[in-house]
Amino acid sequence: MAEQEEISDPRTDSLVDRISEKIHGGDDTSSSSDSDSQVKEAASPPASVKAKIYRLFGREKPVHKVFGGGKPADIFLWRNKKISATVLGGATAVWVLFELLEYHLLTLVCHVSILALSLLFLWSNATTFINKRPPHIPEVRLPEDPFLEVASVLRTEINRGFAVLREIASGRDLKKFLMVVVGLWALSIVGSFCNFLTLFYIVFILLHTVPVLYEKYDDKIDAFAEKAMIQIKKQYAVFDAKVLSKIPRGPLGKKRD
Repeated sequence: MAEQEEISDPRTDSLVDRISEKIHGGDDTSSSSDSDSQVKEAASPPASVKAKIYRLFGREKPVHKVFGGGKPADIFLWRNKKISATVLGGATAVWVLFELLEYHLLTLVCHVSILALSLLFLWSNATTFINKRPPHIPEVRLPEDPFLEVASVLRTEINRGFAVLREIASGRDLKKFLMVVVGLWALSIVGSFCNFLTLFYIVFILLHTVPVLYEKYDDKIDAFAEKAMIQIKKQYAVFDAKVLSKIPRGPLGKKRD
């Protein structure tokens, strides 16, 4: 009887072994899945880190969306190279005509009008001799809606500019006041070396080159701009501690404090 009790059933042994293997195997798979999830979490940066990436001027949208995302953005960012090249070539021709050749706008308008009227007049009279139809001169009328939209946009922007100037003149923000004064002073220096047409042409060239280069190398430019802004803030803190903090403030500044 003792020998029979010592001899175990092989079926029960195999069943116990299978159950233990499944338990240990499940633990291994669960541990491996946990380790894989930990590796994935370590590999993927959190959303807060991604949100802290510095962008120039604090932009959160692509460059194309910043410019409005329409046809002007396509032109400035060279989405259609033929149209962009045509616009840039036309602006260059206008600048050469009025700046280098010293041609005047009123003179150009009068000469173009004389040429167009002369050609149409001669063509209309020549058709009676050659038995052909006279030229079809279309009736041109300017629509009212585009002019109203442009006027509305200009009115909104001008009012916004007046509001900013009023806020600066009230003496509440010394930093913004200094930035505007420095910007106007730099603009006056640039205006002393070139006239308005040349300045407008330079701005037009910059709009056709700088956004494209920035869109292509935005990561490098943003990293460099972040370092530059850190240095500027340090220098401004030193300037504020040594100079600006010692300037007596008016009643508006005291109320704000």
